[in-house]
Amino acid sequence: MLIRSVETFILRVPLGGKTFYSSQAKFPERNSLLVRITTDDGIVGWGEGGQYGPPEPVASVIGDVFAPLLVGQPADRPVVTSERLYAFSRDFGQKGTYVEAISAIDIAMWDIWGKRLGQPVHALMGGAFRTSVHAYATGCYYPEAPWDRDRLLPDLEAEAATYVESGFDILKMKIGLLSVEEDMARVAAVRRAVGPDIRLLVDCNHAYNANTAIRIGRELEKFGVHWIEEPVVPEDRAGYQRVRAAVSVPVAGGEAEFTRFGFRDFLSEGCVDIAQPDICVCGGLSEFLKIQALASAFGVLTVPHVWGSGVALAAALQALATIPPQPHTANPVALQNEPIVEFDRKHNPLRDDLLVENFSLRDGRLDVPQGPGLGITVDEAVLRKYAAA
Repeated sequence: MLIRSVETFILRVPLGGKTFYSSQAKFPERNSLLVRITTDDGIVGWGEGGQYGPPEPVASVIGDVFAPLLVGQPADRPVVTSERLYAFSRDFGQKGTYVEAISAIDIAMWDIWGKRLGQPVHALMGGAFRTSVHAYATGCYYPEAPWDRDRLLPDLEAEAATYVESGFDILKMKIGLLSVEEDMARVAAVRRAVGPDIRLLVDCNHAYNANTAIRIGRELEKFGVHWIEEPVVPEDRAGYQRVRAAVSVPVAGGEAEFTRFGFRDFLSEGCVDIAQPDICVCGGLSEFLKIQALASAFGVLTVPHVWGSGVALAAALQALATIPPQPHTANPVALQNEPIVEFDRKHNPLRDDLLVENFSLRDGRLDVPQGPGLGITVDEAVLRKYAAA
């Protein structure tokens, strides 16, 4: 079974009146980069990369650099292929665009391998510890400016309450765009809205230097926050160490880190309590296996970051099924020693419309797809609808 073709699809969906902000940027659209690999016997595998920044560079790397190396090669050897592509691009692509391109290709090849054998990806990765994964809602971003300051907190409380009503008992909100005082008022508003029993996470999107992150982390302790995500910029490992040493709130990070080599240093330097590799960014499912092994050796729980289309979510669920409790107990507890899955609640047609199957919350959990490969089917009509010309 050989690779016959490698195609890329840049997807864009304008959000119109549903635009939102993190601490770093405005999100006027949802975009991503999908790759479709087809074998000479007609099996199709789907992968995703290119969620961070413009997807065009990732598409160019796949189409112009990697595809000529792939066509005519075996289609069912994702680990071998990923290692060879990384070795080829190591001198100029240890992080960023080239690794995102490898991620998309790798996911697609796992999908092909599973389809060829009639097995879900998690079976090929060693087996599943669970058939569904406890989900947390990501929401409570910032609305598009100009803001009605009188409505910011009431609207935030109402939004947070809807997640609890939908069945979530873990909620992640955004901070970092406003002053520490204003954002602490937002955290207080969400805590009021959801009550004391909902586990609350905050995501800074690396908005702070270490001093400010420590200041805000100590304030977050008062609200029973269960993690502070990306408190400082990804390059500032000493800052991560300072924050982790100074506050009792667990520190999460790693979505902007790449490959096992980046995570080796991130973990060995004691930067985080929760590692967050993004499978569509860090090197794909093949590299995730190595990163997860490293994290477990350091006693760090792995909770993959998820962003993008339904392909990304399916890949994450396949990987999450394979993570053992960290550490093992007879009764694993979500977030304590049992991994959880990110389920972003902002408007995202690339996740909710692109697949024939849909992901829906059931008893606070998302089912792991059990079909061959990733266990999903891309709706070709929707793909054409959202594909950039």
